[in-house]
Amino acid sequence: MGKSMFSGIIASSGVAIGKAFVLKEVDIHISDGVLDPSEVESEVARFEVARSQSVEQLEAIRDKAAIKLGKEEAEVFEGHILVATDEELEEEVLEAIRNLKPADAALNSVINANVAMLEELDDPYFRERVADIKDVGRRLLKNLLGIAMVSLEDVTKGTIIVADDLTPSETSQIDLDKVEGFVTNIGGRTSHSAIMARSLELPAIVGAKVATDRIINGDNIVLDAVNNKVLVNPDALTLEQYHALQVSLEEEKKALAQLKALPCETADGKRFELCANIGTLKDVEGATRHGAEGVGLYRTEFLFMDRAQMPTEAEQFQAYKGVAEAMGRQPVIIRTLDIGGDKDLPYLDLPQELNPFLGYRAIRMCFDKPEILNTQLRAILRASHFGNLKIMFPMVISVEEARRLKGILAEVKSALKAEGHPFDDSIDIGVMIETPAAVMIADLLIDELDFFSIGTNDLTQYVLAVDRGNEMIADLYDHYAPSVIRAIKRVIDCSHEAGKWTGMCGEMAGDEHAVLLLAGLGLDEFSVSASSIPRVKKVLRGQRQEALEALADKALSMATANEVKALLNAFVQ
Repeated sequence: MGKSMFSGIIASSGVAIGKAFVLKEVDIHISDGVLDPSEVESEVARFEVARSQSVEQLEAIRDKAAIKLGKEEAEVFEGHILVATDEELEEEVLEAIRNLKPADAALNSVINANVAMLEELDDPYFRERVADIKDVGRRLLKNLLGIAMVSLEDVTKGTIIVADDLTPSETSQIDLDKVEGFVTNIGGRTSHSAIMARSLELPAIVGAKVATDRIINGDNIVLDAVNNKVLVNPDALTLEQYHALQVSLEEEKKALAQLKALPCETADGKRFELCANIGTLKDVEGATRHGAEGVGLYRTEFLFMDRAQMPTEAEQFQAYKGVAEAMGRQPVIIRTLDIGGDKDLPYLDLPQELNPFLGYRAIRMCFDKPEILNTQLRAILRASHFGNLKIMFPMVISVEEARRLKGILAEVKSALKAEGHPFDDSIDIGVMIETPAAVMIADLLIDELDFFSIGTNDLTQYVLAVDRGNEMIADLYDHYAPSVIRAIKRVIDCSHEAGKWTGMCGEMAGDEHAVLLLAGLGLDEFSVSASSIPRVKKVLRGQRQEALEALADKALSMATANEVKALLNAFVQ
């Protein structure tokens, strides 16, 4: 078949063929010797060359970022250039070299001392500079030691990215004209890179463990994210077979596209709302192309990532307004900032936690930093004048929290009225149901709200007490577990008894077998990655609601996840 083959977890379906670009962080080894006095001048010259090289690289990155992302985004790199050209920093390094430290050891000790000093300060502005200094310091050291800088900016057309993991900011930098897909050592179906891959409609396999060991830069790769295989340097016949598979997948996609204008309903006329999960305004194009009836989850955290400071109210307003206008009268559910857990913002200086998923995250952090939530709510409300927006709060576990959030929203509305800003005064508000606590009080919570949206990625991990990012227990993470299914049923029933509705924006909503079960349980809205919309529609249009309700009743009586899966497999066949 090829030189090497391995598998992982399919994060985003499809087949990609291309050349490997291995994104691997190199260990930097610092010299520990002492200079001979005759070597001082050459070490000084070595440092000066590395500094000029770093400044040139940063200026090129800044100019590219200004064209691709706009002037404000490019300002991050202005800060990096200021660090690289800082005269005090230079003088400290030169002083250490004159004291007979090799240039790399001198630079490393000066960078570490500056980082330690800034971390001690109370001033948030200076603490925010820590990430900049670390980043620039690493660049200077690599140039000094002749280690090549590897960046996603360097990829060429027909590339498959191979990495240990991809951060959300790295994934958001991917150039879709050049990148065909990616494979990572770590991650699962609900990891951030996997969610982004589906949003970008890029074939991806994560959690492959051995990707960066088995693949070297320039290897020919077949990424088969249909049958879960990564082939390294396959032979000509294998390549031919995969090119043929790509053609047939493309034909299948065209056939599914024929469903775009048809409603999402069962054969006996039961209607469902079928929406898209998005992370940026750019994702709206994919949502409308696949026939989304709205946005069921706008993950606003991507607005806050890959930058040096908080987005302003004006920046957020423009982003939300852009999505509202692009979707017209179709609903757009905007989730307020959901940071913490597996998502971090360097400029927020969040504490290191033993259990970040159970810790200082989402609305818990926003209650503590009211300026973040107030600014975001102002921007959402102002944008609501331009479309059909709804607000959704993540990680709510009590009625007190729901009431407190409503109180904050009321204060923001009063301020906007006083300032004369038009907005939708009757904007719907809902919460993500993602904890057992919220499930148990769903009947009480719904009295405070207009809707629920079930986030099954977190709900599954919390109900089962299984960390969804921990590969050692990955086999225990299963949204077909009877406890999870019963939790979903309870939430849907509580909303219906109150005359309200429940949607789902977790990955379970895009699982073709789970869709049958969820429709039978009474779910009102499915929100999935844009590329999953046609398949979900096809699945539901081929069924009768009466049969799906009988299927769900049977599933609720099952004792194990495997029994539920066997039942669904038999039903499909």
